Amino acid sequence: MKSTVKSGLWLAATLMLATIALAAGQNDGAPKAEKIFNTSCMACHDLRKIQTQALDAAGWTKIVDSMIEKGAKVEKDDVPLLVRYLEDNFGPLPDGNGKEIVLNKCTVCHDLKRIRQHLATPEEWADTLGAMENEGLMLSDEEFATVLRYLARNFRQ
Repeated sequence: MKSTVKSGLWLAATLMLATIALAAGQNDGAPKAEKIFNTSCMACHDLRKIQTQALDAAGWTKIVDSMIEKGAKVEKDDVPLLVRYLEDNFGPLPDGNGKEIVLNKCTVCHDLKRIRQHLATPEEWADTLGAMENEGLMLSDEEFATVLRYLARNFRQ
């Protein structure tokens, strides 16, 4: 009986350690990529310039490669990691009427990741846009309606 209990405890401890090791090995590199982004990209560019690009992986790869040619300190092995970070956080928005307004107005305060992750009903989007106008967002009635349709269509709860 004692050996069965010991074996069970040993198995549980082994499984727990294996799970921890597996989780540690699955780190997607986000902290490293964020550090590279902060030290290499933000050294010359402000966030607004970066977040309004809204590029896919191919577009970000071209930009990163050209920045390296101009002297950005990014190791070649880190380029895929940085590109994935840029696409995840500053990647493209869905095409459609209203996209340019979102890129030019909403990103003054919000990054694209936050916009993409915010899912709401059309009524909630209208309330959100109204609240943003109270915070200083300037939209004409036509822009308000266009952005509302765009957000409600593409980021619906």
